[in-house]
Amino acid sequence: MIIKNYQKIALTTERKICLSLINTTLESIQPRKLIKEKFKIKKNIIRIDNYSYNLRNFNNIYLIGFGKGSLAISCELIKRIKKIKEAYIIDVSKYKKKLDKRIKFFKGDHPLPSINNFRFSKFLFNNFDQKTNNRDLFFIVICGGGSAMLTYPSKISIKRYLEINRALLKSGADIYEMNTIRKHLDLIKGGGLAKILFPAKIISLIFSDVPGNDLSIIASGPTVRDKTNINNAWLLIRKFRINNIKKEDLIETPKEKKYFRDVNNILILSNQIALTKIKNRAENLRLKAKIITDKLSGEVSKIARFLFEKIKHSKFDLLIAGGETTVKVKGKGQGGRNQELVLWFLKYLKKNNLEKKFSIISINSDGWDNTPFAGAIGDWLTLKKAKDFNLDIEKFLKNNDSYNFFKKTNDGIVTGRLSLNISDLILIFKNR
Repeated sequence: MIIKNYQKIALTTERKICLSLINTTLESIQPRKLIKEKFKIKKNIIRIDNYSYNLRNFNNIYLIGFGKGSLAISCELIKRIKKIKEAYIIDVSKYKKKLDKRIKFFKGDHPLPSINNFRFSKFLFNNFDQKTNNRDLFFIVICGGGSAMLTYPSKISIKRYLEINRALLKSGADIYEMNTIRKHLDLIKGGGLAKILFPAKIISLIFSDVPGNDLSIIASGPTVRDKTNINNAWLLIRKFRINNIKKEDLIETPKEKKYFRDVNNILILSNQIALTKIKNRAENLRLKAKIITDKLSGEVSKIARFLFEKIKHSKFDLLIAGGETTVKVKGKGQGGRNQELVLWFLKYLKKNNLEKKFSIISINSDGWDNTPFAGAIGDWLTLKKAKDFNLDIEKFLKNNDSYNFFKKTNDGIVTGRLSLNISDLILIFKNR
């Protein structure tokens, strides 16, 4: 059971349904099950979705992994693909088990790039740039956070690159805009890794945390031919007033088609895929379920109202959504965007006297919603406990203290840290 406190919080039929849907979906996307489902290996033939490869066609097979969860995924792949000669991986956390001797592991940093991240990227550049041939095969495991961990600035120092990234995170730019700028500062992004490994065969296995799943944006698209140019990046730099970048600092991304002819970019997992799993399981329970969107974004209070209006007028039993909301932090409390979203939803339930009509779960897929809770569940039972304990929802919202609210009502969801991040999973259930 992924949800460790399932028995303590699954106190109603509606809660059991919602928590079970989340739990089984989280179980299905953990590395061991996912790799077993997606990768079929028989002798020297490996099948990944609709792709098929004969490993006998290659003299040397390597694996490169970067981003949150890339180590766990890579370890599962290495167990199954015995012909992998060497693997080079950077992740934010170490694998709990002893690593295979073929793995060279780098401890990475996120959300900002670091000297450790640079050393990993420099290592790849020094080992493989203009040193491969068409009998080499590279499996590339690309996960969320890869943009920070795979970083090789071209014309500026690491210190200045770090300052630029810090400014980008505070600028209000979305992930598409930030990564467009990053690609034009960095030798390894925007198709740069494909150029470094050319003319080797590349199979990129992509685990998306980007709404919409634009492969050129996920981890800044290191193996994807980039459609943006220096002028696109410069306009965004001026728009967001990133003053410590000069136009001459920018570089053009590789545009030559030859670098990408022998590259397969395969989307293995995304928020949409997880939402579809939830929908299918709900329908097996004879529930009428609908996916609203996998691109949910915006301030939590507005998103909670949007979801409340959707379910209030819906003919479906279950509405499903994914994405990443944002929180305007004004107070000094503890919490995360998922817990705050549930708390705002509860406020709208109470305000409209619809406490017993609906239940909501919102959870971060990596098990950490800025606190030990992965997210929270909210319904009439939560509101009853809040009343019994004399908890004022308005005060907790003003102080951004959703964690302590759900700690007191015992409605926080505990999973522990999970390997993969594919953004948030949200269920709104019409109680029976």
